Amino acid sequence: MLPPTIEKPRGRNIFEAILARRSVRAYLPDKISKNDIQTLLEAAVRAPTAMHEEPWAFVVVQNRQILRQLSDRAKPIFIEEMRHRNAQGVRHSFEHFARPDFDMFHGANTLIIICAKPTSPFVVADCWLAAENLMLAACDLGLGSCVIGSAVSVLNINMVKTELGIPASYTVIAPIIVGVPIGEPDATSRKEPLVLAWKQ
Repeated sequence: MLPPTIEKPRGRNIFEAILARRSVRAYLPDKISKNDIQTLLEAAVRAPTAMHEEPWAFVVVQNRQILRQLSDRAKPIFIEEMRHRNAQGVRHSFEHFARPDFDMFHGANTLIIICAKPTSPFVVADCWLAAENLMLAACDLGLGSCVIGSAVSVLNINMVKTELGIPASYTVIAPIIVGVPIGEPDATSRKEPLVLAWKQ
């Protein structure tokens, strides 16, 4: 059930949904219904797909204990990755990932993992298009979502894939949390479109 401060939008057009979508990092403990998840997956598979390959496959995790274990396993791996990147000149601070109480999934009760077999050069693009459809549909349902790129490495460890029921032949591409947001995140600014050329 949505908190009284958030009204579930109705009849939002696609551009309004694009403008309203936020990366949400604070969630109520409410679990999303199976019907809502089916709606999100239906939206995802309507994404454009190169050569009509439809490479995507999905894993849904709604177990808080599993999510906590995944977060605890992912944090040290991600910290090490960031240290390596910072050594190469990429400067970001991720000290909060080292805190024992930090939850990589921000309290969300649902993680939807988009996977695919790496069978063509367009598979990754197809899956990210599906991810965007899923997140826009979540916004339209009054739900929050956020891509958790910091979980990709741990989710692609063979042992973790086995635990989650992901076949070895599949690669995890887009982990997305979905849930009932706490409050409404502020809008973030965007740069104006950088048009390199406009030939008429």
